Formats: sequence, structure tokens, C-alpha cells
Amino acid sequence: MNDFSIMDYAPIGIMFLVAIGFAASQLLVTQLIGPRKRTATKLMPYECGKDPVGSARDRFSIKFYTVAVIFLLFDIEVLFMVPFAVAFKYLLEQEKISGVMFGTIALIEILIFIGTLIVGYIYVWKKGTFDWGLQSRAEARNEAKAMANAKRQEASNLQKAA
Repeated sequence: MNDFSIMDYAPIGIMFLVAIGFAASQLLVTQLIGPRKRTATKLMPYECGKDPVGSARDRFSIKFYTVAVIFLLFDIEVLFMVPFAVAFKYLLEQEKISGVMFGTIALIEILIFIGTLIVGYIYVWKKGTFDWGLQSRAEARNEAKAMANAKRQEASNLQKAA
């Protein structure tokens, strides 16, 4: 009854060895033959499209949080639509058997769902959430400078009071 053989797991082990070897070889090759121009710009930290001005404790623009929430919404949309697509075929088969329009009702529901998402997408697009142009970067930079100046002013007021 016990037909355990370690050789049954050999393909899985080979797959892991190949994956680890591929990852290691890519890291090694880029270190050996990759360009090594270390400029001040390349060495500067970069955070999600925002220039690192000020403290790490500064507040971020609401635009970053909005983009994150929109990403989650569209990610959940995909997670909802894949099972629906699988179940839709079954609903169409049931429609042929029973005569009840399960597939048509489901199609109308998913079209309403997609329409709602498209309306939301157009809304956030018109609000300028996806605008990461030079003007937006300049506004974010000025906002960071203003917050840094406010903190400096607050610190100097505290020193004067002490």
C-alpha cells in the first residue's frame, strides 16, 4: 500500500534547482557585466513618483492614497470577474436545459458591474488622479517644501519659548 518513492518528487526538486540557478545567474551576470555609473541622481532614494524632500514622517499627498485604493478596486474587479466567467458557461448550459434565462440575467448583472467601474474610472480620470506630469510633481515638491518650512518654523518657535 505504501508506494512512496523519493524519485516521484525529483521533477519538483529539479524545478526548484533550475529556478534558484536562474535567479542566481541573473544577479551574477548583472553584477559582472552591468554598467556602474553611480551618479547622485541614481543613488538618491525614490518613492512612488514623489521626490524625497523633507522627513520620512511627512504627510503624503492624497493622490498616493487615491491611486492605491483605485488599484485595489480594479484588482478586486478582476478577482470577481474570473469566477464569473467560469460560472457563466454553466449558467448558459442551465439556460438551455431549464429554459430560465440565468445566463442573460447574469450577463446583464456583470455589464452593470463593469459599467459602474467604467463610470468610476472616468470620474477619477477627470479629477486628475492619474496626472503625474511636471506640474503635479512641482506642486508636490512645493507642498513638501512648505511643510518642511512649517516644521522648521515650529521648531524655532519651540526653541525661542524654551
